[in-house]
Amino acid sequence: MSLIALQPGRDAAHWLLTVTPQLSVGHPDNLFLFGGAGMAAGLSAIEATTGRPTVWAAAQYLSYARPGQTLTLDVLVPVNGKYTSQARVVVRDGDNEILTVNAALGTRPDAPEAQWAVMPDVPAPEACPVMDYNWVRRPDDLNASFHKRVAAGRFGAAQSEGGPSPDGVARLWVQPQDPAAPIDRIALAVMADFLPSGIGNALGTAAGGNSLDNTIRFARIVPTKWVLADIRIHAASQGFVHGRLHLFAQSGELLATASQSMILRVR
Repeated sequence: MSLIALQPGRDAAHWLLTVTPQLSVGHPDNLFLFGGAGMAAGLSAIEATTGRPTVWAAAQYLSYARPGQTLTLDVLVPVNGKYTSQARVVVRDGDNEILTVNAALGTRPDAPEAQWAVMPDVPAPEACPVMDYNWVRRPDDLNASFHKRVAAGRFGAAQSEGGPSPDGVARLWVQPQDPAAPIDRIALAVMADFLPSGIGNALGTAAGGNSLDNTIRFARIVPTKWVLADIRIHAASQGFVHGRLHLFAQSGELLATASQSMILRVR
């Protein structure tokens, strides 16, 4: 069962999303829609409207949505070619714009396939410790929908041990809690927004970030039980943080690559 459940709206380019705690993160008294869930909802609406798979998408986060709100997703497809569509979706709560997603979609037949990104050598998921959290959270928030195991770097209380990371690298094995949940573009769009969890490791302190944007590019999607999130924080400057993330199948296939800029939050 997919994490994102859109409801049809007034026409084929209009969709509805009810924000639930399971799509949200934050303090139990101040939950808000997880950015990756917003991106995933936008991709789900665009793919359903065009009938094509996403190649590239970029989200800009403008405001917060809270559990209980029903958001509208309006899709516009200004270009719909033989193999490629260009589309965007605006996600609103009433007149308040929450986020915008721009995307390119499609497939081109008989094109060569190759991969140069190399999956890092890490222990198998079963040999890695379970990720812990060093903040107060609801037990049924979005994080509860995923198993997370630490393959490299420091998470939770360990973020403050040993000072800043020399390379800004942190790695997580990620798997949906629901064994029937597909690991598809929608799930990967959610996983891509785990990038801010590497900020504390990079800085060597209890820190995270609120996403200003999120760009994701999809490669070949192959079956896998676990996904390796290879997180690299590039820089922290003037109250903002920049980084990238590769998502690999257990076989070493690159599934997607993503990048973000974030507002730095030191707890």
